[in-house]
Order: sequence, then structure tokens, then C-alpha cells
Amino acid sequence: MTGLKSNAGYASEAEDLLQRYEALAFEEVHAPVLHLLPERPTRILEIGSGTGRDAAVFAKQGHQVTAVEPTDELRIPAMSLHPDSAIEWIGDSLPSLAQLKERSAAFDIIMLTAVWMHLDADERAAGMKELSRLATPGAKIFFLLRHGPVPPGRRMFEVSGEETEALAAPYGFSPVFSARHGSLWKANQDNGVTWTRLVLARV
Repeated sequence: MTGLKSNAGYASEAEDLLQRYEALAFEEVHAPVLHLLPERPTRILEIGSGTGRDAAVFAKQGHQVTAVEPTDELRIPAMSLHPDSAIEWIGDSLPSLAQLKERSAAFDIIMLTAVWMHLDADERAAGMKELSRLATPGAKIFFLLRHGPVPPGRRMFEVSGEETEALAAPYGFSPVFSARHGSLWKANQDNGVTWTRLVLARV
């Protein structure tokens, strides 16, 4: 994994991923934490927005969405697939989020679905600092952490919910939801892939 970028492997698989991600419903993917998502319109930051499936749902619900996706091969088709004036698309990535850093934006909800495990320990520490800077008082951060064998050509690290909670604690975040579950994809199920769902709230 040495020398690979955090989004390694996604560009070459983009066509397949567009079909696979779009085939999963938002409500199915996020079923365990739907009750923690806001009903009233708010400001949502989605980091690693992929095909734009989730960003599109949030936009239709009336939220203002900033969709961050570093892989051009995903972001550009996503913009055509889900055209909505409530979505702002940005080619940026953790840990620095350089483009967002230039703004004074702050968000009530931050989504990181299958993103955090692509960062090494130093990047996770730096990334959490940036997330805290972008989060409003009372904000929630939604993590989905992958556990299991690393696919060829990808860059992934084993990350626990406990470590993530510890990184966020100095910035005023506490866990409001944590659960481990299996994968929705049969290929992942066959490979023993599991996920930790973690929601942190700033109080």
C-alpha cells in the first residue's frame, strides 16, 4: 500500500462502481442511523460522495449539500447523473480538504461513508482536526468503517470505532451510535467484510 493515494483503485473501477453504488438504495445503506439524520433542511457535507447517490437524496429532502469527491472518474459522471442546484461538487480530499479550508463554511452533518479507513494514522489525526473545524456546535459526524481484506490496488488500514471516538473527543465529540454489522454486497459477505457504523455528536 506504500505510495498509493487514499483513493487508489477507484478510477479504474469507476464504471463498475457507478452501477454497484447506484443499485443500493440510500435507505438500505443507512437504515441503522436514519433516525439520527435531520428532518429539517440543513447544511450537509459529504466527503467521498462517489456516484452522488446520497447527495442526491439529501438534496431532494431540501438540504444544501457539499459533495466532496477526489476521483474525477466518479465525480464528473455523478454531476451528470444527479444534476441538482442544491449540490455543490468539489474535487477535494482528506486529510487537508484544501479547497474547503479556504472557505468559512460550517456544516451540521458530515458524512464519511467508507472513507476513513483509506487514511493512515497520521492522516486520520490531521483529518479529524479538519472535520472539527468544519463542524458547527451540535453537529453530527457519520462514519462507516470497513473491516476485512484489502482489495487489490486499494489503500486501506484497519480502523476501529474506539480509535475514532478517541480522536474526536478532544474536539467535543461523543458517540451517540455505534454498531457493527455485515455487508450488503454478497462478494464482501463471502470475503468476511464487516462494517462499524459510528455517529459522533458535538455537544
